[in-house]
Amino acid sequence: MDSQDRNRIVRLRELIRDVPNFPKPGIVFKDITPLLASPAALALSVEYLTQPFRHLHVDVVAGAESRGFIFGAAVAMQLSAGFVPIRKSGRLPAETHVEEYALEYGTDRVEIHRDSIEPGDRVVMVDDLLATGGTMAACCRLVQALGGEIVGVSVLIELGFLNGRSQLPGIPLHAILRYDSDAGTAGV
Repeated sequence: MDSQDRNRIVRLRELIRDVPNFPKPGIVFKDITPLLASPAALALSVEYLTQPFRHLHVDVVAGAESRGFIFGAAVAMQLSAGFVPIRKSGRLPAETHVEEYALEYGTDRVEIHRDSIEPGDRVVMVDDLLATGGTMAACCRLVQALGGEIVGVSVLIELGFLNGRSQLPGIPLHAILRYDSDAGTAGV
């Protein structure tokens, strides 16, 4: 990475707002809305999310609800690929495939339309944030259950201290911004 890219990434990082104790006490929420409000930062984020996959012949980009929709659709356009939303349970109108995954306290479910991925489709998974990896791992299992080949996961932010990447064995992970502690220690 050259110095111009490093400077751009520092600028993106400056647009991420920490919100303490949201959504519950002890959590420091990484708020991306200031970044989304900046046309230049949004465009740069989409470019960086797209770069590693430009020459991998991607058929489909799958985005996890809800901020993965923002970035995923834009990445799909950049790759001349289709976009598939992965939704929380009960929000898709046609026949779905459902995957349940563990949360800190309980479980949750995500789903995808059964006809949205063809066997052999090359798929990039996109979301704004990778934390513990449970949601993204469930999303990957959905795509794989339909016969999709996951060529990589691309996220704006990785909370490295939560070790979410360990939930994605064998799947390349690209993160623009990485935080190595909940106190905000950052890596690129």
